[in-house]
Amino acid sequence: MRSAIEELAADEWATDEPVSGFSEVVRPPAPPDSDAALLDAYSRAVIFAAEKVSPSVVNVEVMNRHSRRGGYGRPAGARPESGSGSGFVLTPDGFVLTNSHVVHEADEIQVTLADGFRSAADLVGDDPHSDLAIIRVHTSGLTHVTLGDSQAIRVGQLAIAVGNPLGFQCSVTAGVVSALGRSLRARSGRLMDDILQTDAALNPGNSGGPLVNSHGEVIGVNTAMILPAQGICFAIASNTVKRVATQLIAYGKFRRSHIGVAGQNVALPRRLVRDHDLLDDAAILVVGIEDESPAMQAGLERGDLIIAFDDVPVTSIDELHSRLTDTRVGVPTPITVVRDGKKQRFSIIPAELPE
Repeated sequence: MRSAIEELAADEWATDEPVSGFSEVVRPPAPPDSDAALLDAYSRAVIFAAEKVSPSVVNVEVMNRHSRRGGYGRPAGARPESGSGSGFVLTPDGFVLTNSHVVHEADEIQVTLADGFRSAADLVGDDPHSDLAIIRVHTSGLTHVTLGDSQAIRVGQLAIAVGNPLGFQCSVTAGVVSALGRSLRARSGRLMDDILQTDAALNPGNSGGPLVNSHGEVIGVNTAMILPAQGICFAIASNTVKRVATQLIAYGKFRRSHIGVAGQNVALPRRLVRDHDLLDDAAILVVGIEDESPAMQAGLERGDLIIAFDDVPVTSIDELHSRLTDTRVGVPTPITVVRDGKKQRFSIIPAELPE
C-alpha cells in the first residue's frame, strides 16, 4: 500500500506540465475516425448545406376569401381562411416553387424572403396531381437554389430539410434518406411516383420547402408526413420537380394525356390468364366511358378488361396513369383488352387531360 507522499508524487508525475530534467509529456491527437471527429464532420456538412440554401427559402402565406365548402356564399362577417407554408427561389427573377396544396385556390399570396423582404406573389402555374406549384415575386437578383439529381441519391445519405414549420422561419432539421421510389396519393387522387422518404423532421409549415444533400443541392420538395408516426416524411424528387416546373413556368400547367375511361382494378380468372398466356393476373375493368373520348372513338366498351397499353402490361389504374404522359397526346398507341373471353387490340389516340 502506497503512502500519501507516494500518491502525491504519482499525481505530480501524471500531469502534462514538464518536470525539470525530463522531456515534456506529449499526448497523441485523437484519431481521425473517432466519434468526435465524425460528429464535427457531420456538423460541418449540415452547417454548409443550411447556409447555402437558407437565403433561397421563403415563407408563403395565403388568404382565401371564400369557403371551399360553400364557394363564395360565406356568411356575412365570416373571417377569411388563411394558411402558410414554405417555398424556395428557383430563378433570380423571382420564380418560386412550392406545394400545390399550399397555394391552391388562394385569393392572395404573400411571400417573405429570408432577408425579411415581403411582397405579394402571383400564381404562375399549379399542378395538383404532382402537388407542385410555381408562384412569382416581382423582384430580381434573388439568391436561388441548385437542383440536384435525384437519380444519384442513395438510401442512408444525409438529408437536410429547411422550412418554416409552424411559422418558425428557416428552421433546419437533419436526417437521412430512408427509402427511394415510394408512391404517395396526391390530394387530387392521382398517385405520385418517385417519392423520397426521409426521417428529417417535418411539421405543418414545412410543405414546399427544400430537402437538400450535403452539397446544398435540392434533392426534393418536402410535401407530407405521417402524423401518428415519427420520422416518416416524404419529399417529391428533384427530377420530377425539374420536369414539372419547366412546364408550369412555360405554360402555366403540366400537360398529361387521358383516354376517357372510368376503371376499376380487378383480379383476372385463372382461366383467362392461362388461355391468353398473360404475365399478370390483374387488369383494369372499364366501368364507364366518356362521350366523344379517345376510348369511345377507339371502340372500347364497358366491361372490357384492359391488360396492356403500348404493348406493356398494365395491372392497375395507377399504372395506366403513369403511362399517360404529355408525350402521348395525339400519338396513336396500341391498347389491348379482353372482351368476352377474347383478346383484342385497338389503336387509341390519347388527348390532353383537361384542367
